[in-house]
Amino acid sequence: MALEDGDILVVAQKIVSKSEGRVVRSARIKPSSEAFALAKKLSGDPRLIEVVLRESRRIVRAERVLIVETHHGFVCANAGVDHSNVPGDFVTLLPKNPDRSARRLATALRAIAGKRVAVIISDTFGRPWRLGLVNVAIGAAGVPALVDLRGTRDRQRKLLRATVCAVADELAAAAGLLMGKAAGTPVVVIRGYRYRFVQDPAARIVRPAGEDLFR
Repeated sequence: MALEDGDILVVAQKIVSKSEGRVVRSARIKPSSEAFALAKKLSGDPRLIEVVLRESRRIVRAERVLIVETHHGFVCANAGVDHSNVPGDFVTLLPKNPDRSARRLATALRAIAGKRVAVIISDTFGRPWRLGLVNVAIGAAGVPALVDLRGTRDRQRKLLRATVCAVADELAAAAGLLMGKAAGTPVVVIRGYRYRFVQDPAARIVRPAGEDLFR
C-alpha cells in the first residue's frame, strides 16, 4: 500500500519498543525487598514487579493490580510492562520518549515515501471509570493530540464551555479495532480524516496531577 499525503499511521507500541531495544528478560532481574513484598500482596511475580518499579515514578495503587505513574507521567497498570506477544520470559517496556519516537518515524517515512504523514504510537490502557481496555495515543507527531472546542458553538448555537476532544486517542482507539490482539497487525493506516498538520505531543493529553480526581 502506497502512502499518501495526510495519511495517519497508528503504530502499536510493542513494535516500537522492540525496535528501540526496550525488551528485558525477567529471569535476569533481581527483585528488591519492595518487589517481594508487593508480589506477596498481589500474588505476582517479584521479578516482573521489580521491572515495573524501575519503570515507575511512584505507586498510585496496589490492590489486586499495580497502578503506577510512569516516568513519562502515564498512570496505568504495571507501567506498561507487558509479556504478551513476546517469546519466552521476555517483557517489553514502553519507549523512553514515545513522542520523539513518533517524530523520528514520521521523518523517516517522509524521506522514504516522499509523503507527509502523521504518526500515532498506541498502547492499550484501562480506564478508572469504565470497564474494558481501549487503545490510546502515547506518542504523536503531525496530528493534533487535543482539539479545543471551548468558545465555539454546537448545532443549537449553544456555547461549548468544557469540550476538549482527545483526537489522538480517538484515532488510536479506531485503529485498535483493526489491530486485534492476535492478528499480527501492528500498523494501521487511517486515510480520509481531515486534520491540521501540527506537532502536538501526546504527552499533552496527560491530565495534570492537580486536576486528576482519581489520584
